[in-house]
Amino acid sequence: MMEHLFVYGTLQDPQVQEKLIGRRLSGIADSLQGYQINNLLMPPYPVAMPADDSIVEGQLLEITEAELHKLDEYEGECYLRIRVWLQSSQETWVYIGDPACYPDEDLLK
Repeated sequence: MMEHLFVYGTLQDPQVQEKLIGRRLSGIADSLQGYQINNLLMPPYPVAMPADDSIVEGQLLEITEAELHKLDEYEGECYLRIRVWLQSSQETWVYIGDPACYPDEDLLK
């Protein structure tokens, strides 16, 4: 069964995709409303965090469940994989920052 995953950072890079799951993916441009990128939480990696009136631009990928589990391992403990609706009306998975990993509330703004 194929899964949908919205990516906005390093997972958009075909070389990273090939290294992690063994193939390059062609994504479709889409955007996620109600989130913004925070570059201070885990430099140099972008972290999507909830934010009213903000939009994250990225790509919608189609991957297998096994590939999704490999990406879970890559993203690690400080990202949560959640279900969201994109502006295209596509339901998908996305990795967002886990607030439990970022105790400094000033960085979350």
